[in-house]
Amino acid sequence: MNILAIECTHVSLSAAVMSGGEVTLLSGGEWNRAAESILPLVQQALENSHTARGQLDAVAISSGPGSFTALRIGMSAAKGLAYGLGIPLVPVPTLPAMAVAALHFTFAEVIVPVVPSRRGEYYYCCYRRTRLEEGFTEDEIARGSMDEVLRAAGATNCEAVVTARRTDNFPVPEEGAAAGFLDAAFFSAASLFPEASRLFGLGSALSPAEAFLDYRQMFVPGGRKE
Repeated sequence: MNILAIECTHVSLSAAVMSGGEVTLLSGGEWNRAAESILPLVQQALENSHTARGQLDAVAISSGPGSFTALRIGMSAAKGLAYGLGIPLVPVPTLPAMAVAALHFTFAEVIVPVVPSRRGEYYYCCYRRTRLEEGFTEDEIARGSMDEVLRAAGATNCEAVVTARRTDNFPVPEEGAAAGFLDAAFFSAASLFPEASRLFGLGSALSPAEAFLDYRQMFVPGGRKE
């Protein structure tokens, strides 16, 4: 099975190809330059993996939440490729994909992936390790301040770790906080393959026209976001 995956929800941009059981990952620049770099990055990943576009069985895309602009660019590129090749598209929710990827980097019983929302707020969800290992990735995603993230992690009464791509303005939990911190530098397009393969095998891949983003913020008059 050959899958192309694109991840550009926030902070960084990457493309990966899974072909013949081998994974080729190529990381690009910042997500806010996705419009100019995403297609060249995809083409280079295909070339590095010695995979022709016509050999692809599906395109996987990290579907959010994340940056509205980057998500639209990523989805547009993924849809264009899928349309042109006549293959299905597999939207992979970003937070559970981050949580599953984190399993290999922590022994914590609860993993709390975090993606920036508007200033001072974050999207997050508390996933129990045992359920992730059993393939259960559907839980209610919440939005709140870092204090609310930590309270939710502490309320699980288990060893918990918050995982996020660290940026200069990210409030990393201090020592003694309700949860530790795991830098999610490990999260990339390659992290989408386990869930993308599972969904594809379940027949949950979509036609490009059926695929939508999970942005979760609505623009309102005055330039604010709800």
